[in-house]
Amino acid sequence: MDTSTWTLRPATPADVEPIAELRAVVMRPDLERLGRFDEQRVRQRFRDAFVAEHLSVIVADGRFAGCVALRPAEDGLWLEHFFVDPALQGRGLGSAVLRTLLARTDAGGGPVRLNVLQGSAARRLYERHGFVVESEDPVDVFMVRR
Repeated sequence: MDTSTWTLRPATPADVEPIAELRAVVMRPDLERLGRFDEQRVRQRFRDAFVAEHLSVIVADGRFAGCVALRPAEDGLWLEHFFVDPALQGRGLGSAVLRTLLARTDAGGGPVRLNVLQGSAARRLYERHGFVVESEDPVDVFMVRR
């Protein structure tokens, strides 16, 4: 699959289940390592948090490749639900999507925050794009890019 050809499209209610499934697959290794994986809960948490207006679906080579959300907050934006199909990870797709989103948010001037699970490889991606640790707890690392 060619990951250099990708687009973002608005999410629709039909995307909930494919995204909930992708979330379970992507998060499972980190959640298991932290002793927090629950087969049903990992999907239900996404279903409960789904807000189509903030969520975009990543389409690469014409196929569902992942998703990402930018949710407005009082003091900037929250980057959430950023999942890339494991078969497509390590090919620059996540970096390309993140670069594009951050170019848009930088124009707005506010900070972008996110949280990532302790020990997640995704933390290195965020650090490469200018995010720094704001705080952490035993499960999550909270990061910001000003």
